[in-house]
Amino acid sequence: MSMFAGKKGLILGVANENSIAWAIAQQILESGGECGFTHLPDKAEDARKKNHRRVSKLIENYPNAKFLVPLDVQQDEDIRRVVETTREHFGQIDFLLHSIAFADRQDLARDTIETSRAGFALAMDVSVYSLIAVCNAAREILNDRAAIAAMTYFGGEKCVPGYNVMGICKAALEASVRYLAYDLGPRGIRVNALSAGPLRTLAGRAAGVDDMLELYEWMAPLGRNVTHEEVGRCGAFLLSDMSDGVTGEILHVDGGYNMMGSPGRLLERVRR
Repeated sequence: MSMFAGKKGLILGVANENSIAWAIAQQILESGGECGFTHLPDKAEDARKKNHRRVSKLIENYPNAKFLVPLDVQQDEDIRRVVETTREHFGQIDFLLHSIAFADRQDLARDTIETSRAGFALAMDVSVYSLIAVCNAAREILNDRAAIAAMTYFGGEKCVPGYNVMGICKAALEASVRYLAYDLGPRGIRVNALSAGPLRTLAGRAAGVDDMLELYEWMAPLGRNVTHEEVGRCGAFLLSDMSDGVTGEILHVDGGYNMMGSPGRLLERVRR
């Protein structure tokens, strides 16, 4: 039997084919799960509706992808509308993936100390509070023993120059995961986060992923970068019954980079 046979859930944050959320969603869809999707709202002047079109093309060949609707996580009414749409299609759900983050490019480009007040508030609202808001709104449609997963990065644990204000957001997101895991624990609902190594995604490019890719190749014990497929499988694991009993955790999928206490084999390159 497929791992997600009979399971239904909501996927937030697919932007295009390179999105980590899509890598996870593919694993779920191909394992028999039914998914509802959201996309970034299209601007009124965008007649081509690019955001909707990109995600629509990804899911069109999956009959178990049941709906696609816009979502602005800064609007509580939008969140309620998506939850209601999910209820209409599925009734109750078994999993929820939150893969949403944003910071103004000007603030990302600045040293953290120069982050604007407005930019900090925006980044925290979209990247952190949205998880709390969505979980709160979705409580009534989450089955007991459902699973929730969020996406984080090592820059929330250690200082990663260039990640800047987003690193602060990820630290707050990881704290939110732990507190939500406690709040929802009595119902058996699990909340975890997946910390992926650098991948070429829209968010990754904004954070200077190319430099990180070379660094990880030299420092990670596996001596290579991880793939979208590897991250996708681990994300699906966190949302499946296979991870029952795991909550409030940060699962690193980075070739072991996070456990290094020295530059490791990178020193060999420096000495050449």
